[in-house]
Amino acid sequence: MEYELKELSLNDSKDIYEMIQEIGPGENGFGNSGYHVEYNSFSDYLLKHHKISNGIDLNSEYVPQTMFWFYVNHRPVGIGKLRHYLNDALMKKGGHIGYAIRPSERGKGYGNLILKELLKKAKEIGVEKALLTVDEKNIYSRRVIENNNGVLENTVEDSCRYWINLV
Repeated sequence: MEYELKELSLNDSKDIYEMIQEIGPGENGFGNSGYHVEYNSFSDYLLKHHKISNGIDLNSEYVPQTMFWFYVNHRPVGIGKLRHYLNDALMKKGGHIGYAIRPSERGKGYGNLILKELLKKAKEIGVEKALLTVDEKNIYSRRVIENNNGVLENTVEDSCRYWINLV
């Protein structure tokens, strides 16, 4: 099995769009803003997220966030989001990393792999200790985080806060 994490590109094609649509509007705290985008506006969506990654035209309540696509055997199976640093709101809920696997590819261990790769990217940009938050009832994602050395700090408003040391 080959797998790879690729950063969003302005040239991403219909296979990414189709994955985003399959993932749906989001669940368990992961928001998918691309779900309601029509294909003829997909390039605008990509440009918006490219700008967010570079900190261009950010609203004051947002931080730079890079979007990644996770490929297995050359097929996109997941989305990853890496926030470059945290503000007060993200310290409570959101954390550094969010991810989702398309429903048709769940239960194959891809959550563990995408998180492992996102943690490498976090370390590359200087994150020494990554915060991940997850809904308390989301046992599958909690296991993924724990399999990647996540240590539960506490639970705040039904959201578990895990830390992973990257140094």
